[in-house]
Amino acid sequence: MSDDDVWRLDGTAQAELVARGEVSPSELVDAAIERTTRLDPRLGVLVSERFERARAEAAGPLPEGPFRGVPFLLKDAVQHSEGDRYQHGTQLLRDHPLVSDADTGLTSRFRRAGLVQLGRTKVPELTMSPTTEPLAFGPARNPWDLHRSPGGSSGGSAAAVAAGLVPIAHANDMGGSIRIPASCCGLVGMKPSRARSTLAPYGQYWGPLTHEHVVTRSVRDSAGVLDAVAGPTPGDLYEAPPPSRPWLDEVAEQELASLRIGLSLVPSTGIPVDPQCSTAAADAADLLESMGHHVEPFDATALHDDAGALAFGAVMAAWVAHAFDGWERQVGATATELEPLTAQSLAWGRSMGAAELVGHGDTLAAWSRRIAAATAPYDLLLSPTMAVLPPVLGTLSADHPVEDIGPGWSAMASFALPFDVSGQPAVSLPLHRSSEGLPVGVQLVAAYGREDLLYRLSGALERARAWGELWPEVALD
Repeated sequence: MSDDDVWRLDGTAQAELVARGEVSPSELVDAAIERTTRLDPRLGVLVSERFERARAEAAGPLPEGPFRGVPFLLKDAVQHSEGDRYQHGTQLLRDHPLVSDADTGLTSRFRRAGLVQLGRTKVPELTMSPTTEPLAFGPARNPWDLHRSPGGSSGGSAAAVAAGLVPIAHANDMGGSIRIPASCCGLVGMKPSRARSTLAPYGQYWGPLTHEHVVTRSVRDSAGVLDAVAGPTPGDLYEAPPPSRPWLDEVAEQELASLRIGLSLVPSTGIPVDPQCSTAAADAADLLESMGHHVEPFDATALHDDAGALAFGAVMAAWVAHAFDGWERQVGATATELEPLTAQSLAWGRSMGAAELVGHGDTLAAWSRRIAAATAPYDLLLSPTMAVLPPVLGTLSADHPVEDIGPGWSAMASFALPFDVSGQPAVSLPLHRSSEGLPVGVQLVAAYGREDLLYRLSGALERARAWGELWPEVALD
């Protein structure tokens, strides 16, 4: 493979080249900066770059982590990086700069793993949309079709990895925001169990809903990063049970006992599903059965909860208010130009009483327990990741009334959202292509703490389908 093709390698392979002395971290970073500078004007994935700082960091010394020298992007939401701007998709922080004075806990762990951060990726305003089209910054574009959405809220990160700008990018998931972009862009998107990694210095973020990880092209990159960054910070409010062995070992495991898998082709909301999304899950079911697993129908309406959905919105609104209250104090300005849903949520959050918020938290907990009970008879659940193909940009953007875009947003998020409530690990895998050649993700969900099972089966499915050989045309330009 020529030096010009190193970008095709996953992060694990790039790190192996560095470890063998066949390429330097500086060479990897310079090449990634060149690709990003050349391709991002067409993709729109960055909101800020730190190229010179990245070059200085790559020149060393770098930590001797498993991804030493590998180029990386940080999503512009939740996680801060010292000395860099933080904007979270908002006009307030676009116009009134907020520079982070310290790394958050997970950012520090990414650094210790050896990853070199080139910049921050675009998100929808307050990460509240399943499509990355912030009015303050303009849309990110899907590399497989530049007229379509890369999903959200981690759409900037997903588009960057899908186009080969970097092999790994940070993502987080409160209502599907890792898995939806992974589906839209043809990536591996693992949402780990709740509290799998630290949220320090926060106690919570969006209540119990925030799950942190990355989007990648390969299963082994996803597992390797989780091995490097998982675990609590002393004093964290919650802690997921530790794995019995590295998740990277699970990916390579060839033996897997027959699993009982529940198949759902309709989300808990009961909304219509694009036939190509149903076909993706049905084809995956056939593949799993050919591998010796037992697949049977699962009625996802058991996961539905109207009161829980209201509580989800209430918790989100309270945290929107908390975020804006803090930012307005920090930058000395008031948020005035807000997208409609953000404005509604901010007003609701600021009017909400403490006792009301506690009640909504109890409702979410009850919903979480019902989801866990309904899924307990199965080793895994299987479904489409989304009920629709990646939407055309502009059709679900925030310049439309909330009531008009709500059904489309629900179609993107309904399969994914319940498992942010329950905290169960779930992964989107790029197992299918539409008739137009668009990626169509398939979701697998395990019991709480069972990422090992997901990584073991995902590794087997990757060996069966070899999706890493597929690239969008823009990546090859």
